[in-house]
Amino acid sequence: MTRTGFVWDERFMWHDSRTYADWLPTEALFEPEPALESVATKRRFKNLLDVTGIADQLVRIPTREADVDEIAMLHSKEYIERIQRESAYVGGDAGDGTPFGRGSYEIALRATGGCMNAVDMLLDGEIDNGYALVRPPGHHAERDTGRGYCIFGNTALSAMHARKRGLARVAIVDFDVHHGNGTEHAFYDDPSVLTISLHQDRLYPPESGSVDDIGEGAGVGANLNIPLPPGGGRAAYEHAFNEVVIPALDRFQPELLLVASGLDASMYDPNARMNLSAACFGRLSRMLIDAAGRHAQGRVLFIHEGGYSSMYVPYCGLRIVEELSGIQSGVPDALNDGDPSIHPLHDHERAAVTAAAANVGKVPTP
Repeated sequence: MTRTGFVWDERFMWHDSRTYADWLPTEALFEPEPALESVATKRRFKNLLDVTGIADQLVRIPTREADVDEIAMLHSKEYIERIQRESAYVGGDAGDGTPFGRGSYEIALRATGGCMNAVDMLLDGEIDNGYALVRPPGHHAERDTGRGYCIFGNTALSAMHARKRGLARVAIVDFDVHHGNGTEHAFYDDPSVLTISLHQDRLYPPESGSVDDIGEGAGVGANLNIPLPPGGGRAAYEHAFNEVVIPALDRFQPELLLVASGLDASMYDPNARMNLSAACFGRLSRMLIDAAGRHAQGRVLFIHEGGYSSMYVPYCGLRIVEELSGIQSGVPDALNDGDPSIHPLHDHERAAVTAAAANVGKVPTP
């Protein structure tokens, strides 16, 4: 039986992402509404794992607060100290609309530390693969600022931690519907970490994620972007995986695969305009798991990022954990019948993938 690790801590749910009123202009008056990055999606995902009995069959990964030196592998001392200072008082804004409440500094440290613990357990052979259901998310966070609900770069820092453990090659695949700008920035000139981001073209951040951004210096070819036109579903994503993601991983041959597991490309997400079903997330995850099996001794860790449909994220997450663990819940997708003909591959989607595929040959090889 596959030993699938699971990172979870009730304290992740205590991160206060405040309301939209905390960062909108004062003239944008409306009844305060919680930010979409809220407790609901993550807790319902965990609750579904509980009631299906899958959670009881996963290997619990303990959490810890990452220390400042670990966070400083990516973030500046000044940024870390600001988050700590504001968190100790009443909270603040990490940057670009990322408000947080009191105590969120310690919670963000614990999210990163839990991911690092999962990496350690993978490398020590204590688990075969894993899922880190952490909060706050991290793939938008940059060196000196937070962005897009993200405070510390959980996935990028996990890759850095793995490199410190002695791995020569780590790959990150980010299928969050928003561009993984923070992760890209962290490794843009680093040939030892392959970063691949599939995202809705020019959604967020609107100025980043171009297909032409392939790294610089020694890192040329180690950064791939696949900006997909709005409306893409199973056919577009599978085509992107078959033509870009999997060939790039096969060329790079990572020793560890990290997945920035954003579930906001779903057909019910309020923050984007893509059309993946829960079954699609399962199919894409299986392709990544198989790639990890070929190159990384099966070592793959999914680290939770976005996903804002409280009614559909649990189904999408369930399908991923089913693929990781090999445990089938028998729970049907109550919101979609999985008909692949609903969203066929269109010419403009094929063209976007073809443009990205032209960069695969530049990916570094061992």
